[in-house]
Amino acid sequence: MPTSQPAAASVAPYDAVVLVSFGGPEGPEEVMPFLRRVTGGRGIPDERLAEVAHHYDRFGGKSPINDQCRELRAALEADLRRRGIDVPVLWGNRNSEPFLTDTLRDAYDAGARRVLAVTTSAYSCYSSCRQYRENIADALQTLQDEGRELTVDKVRQYATHPSFARVNARLVTDAVRQIGQPDDDKLRIVFVTHSIPEAMDDTSGPGDGEGNLYEHQHDEIAHVILDEAGFTLDRELTGALVYCSRSGPPTQPWLEPDVNDHLRSLAADGITDVVVAPIGFISDHMEVKFDLDVEARETADELGLNMVRVPTVGVDPEFVIGLVDLMTERAAQARNVPVEMVAWPGEAMPPVCRPGCCPNLREARPAACGMD
Repeated sequence: MPTSQPAAASVAPYDAVVLVSFGGPEGPEEVMPFLRRVTGGRGIPDERLAEVAHHYDRFGGKSPINDQCRELRAALEADLRRRGIDVPVLWGNRNSEPFLTDTLRDAYDAGARRVLAVTTSAYSCYSSCRQYRENIADALQTLQDEGRELTVDKVRQYATHPSFARVNARLVTDAVRQIGQPDDDKLRIVFVTHSIPEAMDDTSGPGDGEGNLYEHQHDEIAHVILDEAGFTLDRELTGALVYCSRSGPPTQPWLEPDVNDHLRSLAADGITDVVVAPIGFISDHMEVKFDLDVEARETADELGLNMVRVPTVGVDPEFVIGLVDLMTERAAQARNVPVEMVAWPGEAMPPVCRPGCCPNLREARPAACGMD
């Protein structure tokens, strides 16, 4: 198994690091404004948004994602300090306070001129990579219009960084031990990620690539997790990649199968125990807490399936160390210092996205941190 090889302990030339995330409501009064921002420009009526708002009602109208960003920000700061790197770690969201533009404006006013971004999304597709690059470009344009000139780079997408796979493999291994089913024929590993439109998956990856990189990256990591957990436990583990959180119109094809449909199929085939691993998410935000801990749990209970849900990587120290390694790697590249871009499984994604990478299929918009 490859090991991480961090570059020199420095993030120069960057004056600050910014954690860029999706955002979420922090109270009942914020739920509908948040959902309107998320779906802005799509013509979705409030009646439909109110149905989604009920997901938040189960959690007091508060999404867990912001608290998880606070924890990750603190963990990143602590690892940077451990390495003797004195740089502020900031935080800006796409859809809720603190908004990315405000965070970058404050950074500029505090003296920052070059900032390094880390997004809370590991994989490659429009919604998990290029859309964040569009958010960064929008913020930079606003600041430029105000007379504030700022440069933002980002670390590469890290689904193929060894730390991400290793932590997920360890967590799945622990869950297989926990569930206590010794018969491999009765146990299945269910790898879950966010569903996206098939067209978005078809165009995920560089413009000159084969597409379907989003699904391919998930499939690769699922296979290495099965291999690693199986080797550690001396077992023949079997699993499949499934999806959650479909939100498009019924006429639009999205990646399938849905996790609940898959659980029904497993129960029909005589499976008695399932380990549900949300490898598509780095923290337990709403798609995990509602779609898996509520809906999938209810489905499993209805079917009589014994289900253990695997934790997300969250602020696992090995994952956090990997993110900081990616920061020092990107900083070394910015200083024109040669650095080995370790990857497992698959290939390392470029820190500057190639032309046509993960395009916006609705409209062409400026995107930062890329060649187009």
